[in-house]
Amino acid sequence: MESIFISNIINSTFGWVKVALDAPSARAVVFGVHIGGHLFVEGLLLVVILFLLSQKSYKPPKRPLTKKEIDELCHEWVPEPLIPPITEEMQYDPPVLESAAGPHTIINGKEVVNFASANYLGLIGHEKLLESCTSALEKYGVGSCGPRGFYGTIDVHLDCEARIAKFLGTPDSILYSYGLSTMFSAIPCFCKRGDIIVVDEGVHWGIQNGLHLSRSTIVYFKHNDMESLRNTLEKITAENKSAKQLRRYIIVEAVYQNSGQIAPLDEIIRLKEKYRFRVLLDESNSFGVLGRLGKGLTEYYGVPVEKIDIITAAMGHALATEGGFCTGSARVIDHQRLSSSGYVFSASLPPYLASAAITAIDLLEDNPALINNLKENIAILWKGLSNLHGLSIASNPESPIVFLRLEKSTGSLKGDIKILEDIADRALKEDSVFVVVSKRSTLDKCRLPIGIKLFVSAAHSKDDMLKACESLQRVSALVQRSNN
Repeated sequence: MESIFISNIINSTFGWVKVALDAPSARAVVFGVHIGGHLFVEGLLLVVILFLLSQKSYKPPKRPLTKKEIDELCHEWVPEPLIPPITEEMQYDPPVLESAAGPHTIINGKEVVNFASANYLGLIGHEKLLESCTSALEKYGVGSCGPRGFYGTIDVHLDCEARIAKFLGTPDSILYSYGLSTMFSAIPCFCKRGDIIVVDEGVHWGIQNGLHLSRSTIVYFKHNDMESLRNTLEKITAENKSAKQLRRYIIVEAVYQNSGQIAPLDEIIRLKEKYRFRVLLDESNSFGVLGRLGKGLTEYYGVPVEKIDIITAAMGHALATEGGFCTGSARVIDHQRLSSSGYVFSASLPPYLASAAITAIDLLEDNPALINNLKENIAILWKGLSNLHGLSIASNPESPIVFLRLEKSTGSLKGDIKILEDIADRALKEDSVFVVVSKRSTLDKCRLPIGIKLFVSAAHSKDDMLKACESLQRVSALVQRSNN
């Protein structure tokens, strides 16, 4: 209604203006003053505009919706889905284990050779670990029912922290109740907004999540490429010469979960000292594996452990228990007891798991042959898989994770996954060899190619290794031919 009214006024005004302007020597008299036609028209238009702006806008009368109208609106409303639609490619039923995840396990009632569990020292189901858990359960029960700072600390937790620190030769250590939470709690505990973190592009999701939570400035360097790391550190140092209080970190994995590569710690330490960065090292897949006594990457390279500012590790691999730990100086550990979310807000590690970790470290110290057996099995597998049809080994020869990648990618992630899953499925169904494809969630931003992972255990026999080699040799050749 209002718009029609305004339109009529404007049309009539402009019609009159046209007549006024068409008149020869058009003039008007206002308050006794002779005014030219153009000035008169412009003044009139201004008056009209001010009049229209001062008018109240039309609002239809308010009335409540009828029940029929409400029902119609509700019937037409379609809510946004909570999750995206599930496609056929997203549907996947993983194999279900029906026994302990040892070197051999039961799947669908059939015994298979298990290369899908990171049971590096073969301690799953070990008699002494079971005895330790049983006695701890009888004494403490199953859980702690509280975080460490609120009546969740039990003497066995303190014993476990002291045992880890003694084994690694560090001043102190701290326990976390979940292995993955160790990394994404320790990182934001020390790294804040404005800090700079230089990180390998191949780190696992636990570290990626910690980087996100820290809100720091993240700079990636090429996977395990020390020249790329050096160039990155040099560039950051040159750009931030005036920021003397800026905290700067390098974050790497000792053995990369997404590639099986071993980080060159000696070179990393040299660059750290040259450019004055701190180093956070994740030893989840190297603790109990690398070095003569299994103390990890520092022992493997002969680097003093005090040169590493922060060391983290999950205990669900070599130690065959659960939880994680962080070790370092007393000040580093004390700070986490007050500021690390995974420690402050989570219920503490169940006491029987802490007891199992102590026993596992004792077994590792008393049986160095476990590490030798693991190395021998890795060597056998490497030799047997070195000439696979269409697949190549991407991991380090001493890594407990043997990582197989396609020599020629299909050009799409879906196509690569399909080929790798076909190989893994046929190895399981036809030869009872259980291996896994390195699938990643939509949250995982790792930039490395996917592949087949084999987790080697000291408890695997030589026959197990040869069986895996023969199966993958045969199956990979068949799958590759069928896809060509």
